[in-house]
Amino acid sequence: MSVKKVYFIDTVHPVLSERLSESGFSCVDVSKEKAEDLPAILVDAFGLVIRSKISLSKEVLSHCKSLTFIARSGSGLENIDINFCKEKGISCYNSPEGNRNAVAEHALGMLLSLLNKIHISDLQIRNGIWQREQNRGEELDGKTVGIIGYGNNGSAFAKKLKGFDVKVMAYDKYKSGFGDHFVHECTLSALQEQADVISFHVPLTKETKYIFNETFIENMKNPFILMNLARGKVVQTTDLVSGLKNDKIRGACLDVHEFEKKSFESFFEQHMPEEFSFLTQSERVILTPHIAGWTKESYYKLSNALADKILEYHSPQ
Repeated sequence: MSVKKVYFIDTVHPVLSERLSESGFSCVDVSKEKAEDLPAILVDAFGLVIRSKISLSKEVLSHCKSLTFIARSGSGLENIDINFCKEKGISCYNSPEGNRNAVAEHALGMLLSLLNKIHISDLQIRNGIWQREQNRGEELDGKTVGIIGYGNNGSAFAKKLKGFDVKVMAYDKYKSGFGDHFVHECTLSALQEQADVISFHVPLTKETKYIFNETFIENMKNPFILMNLARGKVVQTTDLVSGLKNDKIRGACLDVHEFEKKSFESFFEQHMPEEFSFLTQSERVILTPHIAGWTKESYYKLSNALADKILEYHSPQ
């Protein structure tokens, strides 16, 4: 009986390797290997575990003649050639249920901080500045929050908003019949007509790339707050900055950024455009480094959910 190897290209919670090893898989850590060296190493892979270190393109995957599954810790699968995997019968798993609660809580925290100017007044206090009237906040109560994309993260955010006496509207091009006591299902035009807050929770696809642009902004009836906790390239930064400057956009909460690279740690090892500099200097913008789903709890849940899926459909025997 041949040993079925699962290569861990990125670091994930050890519960995944522990559960796979207990079931008879051979787990191999290659997270410290250079991306360019990986294709030659992965030739005998039965399974691959990744986050964002490399793109599993057709060229890379074609080296893996025995590959049966790919497991991505997180929600998106945009760094995997899904069509090639379907052609070769390679199963692809992700674990959006593992960090949906974390993303929802982070979204709510960003929105409340922006409305109540917590991010501004905290810095002022630390610098010996005491300003009350200038930091008068604004309540979430009574506002309309529009959610675009009603999957794991969008629905979790709607649930968190339940106790705030807000109207929650949601649009999802590929779903219907999901309206309930948390959310009003609606069209995109209805959402743009009524929303005070727009929050994106969609995967990055050809359809969603730069879906938030000048046209989207023009179709909004009222000035609004933008939230993006999905993928950076959902938002066209140039148009976002223009909207902030002309006050069609009241503020923005961004956990993800258009200029992210495959390696998050190298984000600032590049020339940053003026638009990004504007965002970093604006008091109407809150920025976090793609950490909405990055809690201590979700770190475990992401890997445990993957283990459930892999062990349900694959056996080392």
